[in-house]
Amino acid sequence: MVSKRWMFVLLLLCFAGYQYQQRQHKPIRHASGVLVEREPVQTMLDRGDSWQKGDYTIKALADFDIEARILAKELYSIGREADLSPVDLALGWGSMSDSEVLSSLTISQGHRFYSYRWEDTPPRPPSEIASHSANMHMIPANAKIEEQLKALRTGQIIRLRGKLVEVNASDGWHWQSSLTREDTGAGACELIRVESVEVK
Repeated sequence: MVSKRWMFVLLLLCFAGYQYQQRQHKPIRHASGVLVEREPVQTMLDRGDSWQKGDYTIKALADFDIEARILAKELYSIGREADLSPVDLALGWGSMSDSEVLSSLTISQGHRFYSYRWEDTPPRPPSEIASHSANMHMIPANAKIEEQLKALRTGQIIRLRGKLVEVNASDGWHWQSSLTREDTGAGACELIRVESVEVK
């Protein structure tokens, strides 16, 4: 039979573990001001590399290098997209890395989409909000990258490098990255094979 003392120790350890998990997932806050000045850098490839993952062929379309603030993060484990991309990151740069702008927006993420809304007047022109933020599907290049992506927290400033890709399956299923930051709606998300993750 477990003594009261050991029960207390066990409860204390559980509470400490819970507090640690809460701290690990708590959003990081920043003072007002643009935190990321640099625009994402995309270089189209004439002949991109390709990789095989199970029944999926992943083909590189462009080199991609982005520094951004994490606006939201969502993990996925169900659906064939999750076979490839277990993490989505909503990312913001330029004015969409500024806490003052973000404080006027309600941001949500789910079902492989990212959305935002405001009350009364947008903090920046809607076209600027759309062109300086995006939901991006992460395809980790290896297990270490996947672990790093899953450990990221909302509010962190990160730099990702890799490839924008298209994916084809043997049964005809197709998933392709957007190749512009100007689009919105279905098909506007970037599909990135992430090769390096750096937290600033």
